[in-house]
Amino acid sequence: MADDRPRTLPVQGIVNRLVQGLSRVPLVSRLIGRNLIILYVVGRKTGKRYTVPVAYTRHDGALLVGSPFGWGRNLRTGEPIEVRFMGRRRPADVVVVSDEDAVVADYAVIARDNHRFGAFNAIGYDAGGNPDPADLHRAWAAGARVFRLTPR
Repeated sequence: MADDRPRTLPVQGIVNRLVQGLSRVPLVSRLIGRNLIILYVVGRKTGKRYTVPVAYTRHDGALLVGSPFGWGRNLRTGEPIEVRFMGRRRPADVVVVSDEDAVVADYAVIARDNHRFGAFNAIGYDAGGNPDPADLHRAWAAGARVFRLTPR
């Protein structure tokens, strides 16, 4: 079986820096902010600062971010982080979702809203545009987590 885990692009660092810069430009930040949010994450052991542009989906009053990547281990429920959302840097409350049923449900919401997210995470779709449940469970088993963010 092929390795279906998502991988970053070889030039991901350059792309991230470009998006970060554009997120600070008036008007452009509004356009970028329709699909992307910038997370400012601090390593809980190292104290190293990470700036992570990620896609989000609005759902039930929160911004859902799904990711299998290691930076997510630095986020904790109840410990706010800083985000750049719609051009403004502000604090955001975090709820980390890691149990299988909740991750699968939230990943389905994100994948239905953003098919590029689904493709990146090796999630297939049925004829009605619904994410494949087996693929959603496989994403969770590969380390996927969801972060429910509420910017203040």
